[in-house]
Amino acid sequence: MPAKPAWALSASILLLFSIAVFPVASAETVDSRRLIEAAKEPQNWLTYSGTYDAWRYSPLDQINRENVKRLAPVWIFQTGKVDGGFSCTPLVADGVMYITTPWNRVFALDAVTGKEIWHYYHPEPKDFGLLYGPWNRGAALGHGLVFMGTIDNRLVALDAKTGEEVWNVEIENMQQCGCNITGAPLVVKDKVVVGVTGGDSAHRGYLNAFDARTGRRAWRFWTIPGPGEKGHETWKGDSWKYGGGATWMTGSYDPELNLIYWGVGNPAADFYGGDRTGDNLYTDSIVALDADSGELKWYYQQIPHDVWDWDTAYECVLLDLPVNGKKRKLLINPNKGGYTWVLDRTNGEFIGAWRFVENLNWIEGIDSTGKLLGRMEPEVGKPTLVCPAIGGARSWNHGAYSPKTGLFYNTGIEWCQTLTVQKEDPRPGETFFGGVFELKPTPKGEPGSHLDAVDPLTGEKKWSYTSKYPLLASAVATGGNLVFTGDPEGDFFALDAETGKKLWSFNTGSGHRGSPISYAVNGRQYIAVPAGWGSAVAGLMPQLWPEVEDFPGGSALIVFALPE
Repeated sequence: MPAKPAWALSASILLLFSIAVFPVASAETVDSRRLIEAAKEPQNWLTYSGTYDAWRYSPLDQINRENVKRLAPVWIFQTGKVDGGFSCTPLVADGVMYITTPWNRVFALDAVTGKEIWHYYHPEPKDFGLLYGPWNRGAALGHGLVFMGTIDNRLVALDAKTGEEVWNVEIENMQQCGCNITGAPLVVKDKVVVGVTGGDSAHRGYLNAFDARTGRRAWRFWTIPGPGEKGHETWKGDSWKYGGGATWMTGSYDPELNLIYWGVGNPAADFYGGDRTGDNLYTDSIVALDADSGELKWYYQQIPHDVWDWDTAYECVLLDLPVNGKKRKLLINPNKGGYTWVLDRTNGEFIGAWRFVENLNWIEGIDSTGKLLGRMEPEVGKPTLVCPAIGGARSWNHGAYSPKTGLFYNTGIEWCQTLTVQKEDPRPGETFFGGVFELKPTPKGEPGSHLDAVDPLTGEKKWSYTSKYPLLASAVATGGNLVFTGDPEGDFFALDAETGKKLWSFNTGSGHRGSPISYAVNGRQYIAVPAGWGSAVAGLMPQLWPEVEDFPGGSALIVFALPE
């Protein structure tokens, strides 16, 4: 059983950890220039990943290895309605914090005191019932607006100063498509780019860009090519109409190349591929799109004809590193199936791939050209042990890269499943798995997880931090040579970025599924973390860990700093 939380998520905590009220820095509009040059504003956290390159790194170093043991809560904001899990990444611009919570609620807070400035509650859809939601992973800032995708498949723009709705567009009818938006949008120049769920439904995926000021759709990229489009020949018959290919997470952007990089999810049906023979482009692919037109510039498909539900939807980390003595523009993408791919982001050339979990049996390996070796494809109707489990060798929670250490901090989950593939006919807008599964322990020991510090190019491991339970919170690396993350038992903790030694921890009273950040106001550094257990993957865990159902609940945004 988990240890008792150090404190309860209640209003009384405000009295225990009250601080003096400091004036908030004067706010300026977050424009395209500021987003491109976000690294020059270490006091802010302007995009979902902090900067366009998806490092999840803050150079702030006031909190460091020597003094982190003194870190203490300074304020807490309770979010109210908590079901679904609190999985957002907070944004901070000029002393104002913006958070999103389940059921599409948005709050603007004073980043020094936690005092609410405004809130917006999107109308809750009637008879929701979708597999995807009600969680929300974050918002985007730009052009004086706050942008949020909704669980009823709309994109909303709010006035950043008042929270008033400026525009609201429906992308596609939620009930008809069986899809919605749970990921954070990405603002690029004058556009808001946003993905869609639906990868486990009979739905044809896409990526949309909208004019940031008006909400008018600027372009759409179909992740499943239609008749006459390149790649359509990789789908049998009419299977393309319901081929999945969700774009449910958030991409990256290289301003120099003017390319948006986005990961595309699995094909549907997830497990039964008999009706969709072929490579099934552009599922399980990284796509590089022209930011202005949405035109496909290159793609790389990691897993042709996926029959295991291995998304390529996770973060695209942009790094410039030497390869064989020559500096290259690289893209690092961890895949749900347990390998991380390394590509040249100028042209999609395969550089390498490295494995990050021990329990993996769906392939034997990947050769020097990127070809999958020894594919193990389950037979229809025959229960087959597949490792990792459907929750993935890693979930959507992001890793972090530190330029100080040159290491990538990435989680891995060791668990398996018994999969029984079944033929299934698509029903538009409804779930479309093509099989059933049951989680199982690993053949090599008890299930669990680990946070590893690795060379991002080779996967060579420097250290590993282990956990009995799956680590499902994102990490953030800081200039103080620290890595912060949290676990299902409610512990939020800091590791030495060079050695992996745990230097500090605090029990927040609820498990961690969201993404911590670091920011500063008036010269004081803060660490903010959403605490609130939930999500589809968390809901699977009782199959292997029954005690998880008794873990503490609640939902709050907790902010830490050093005592003054």
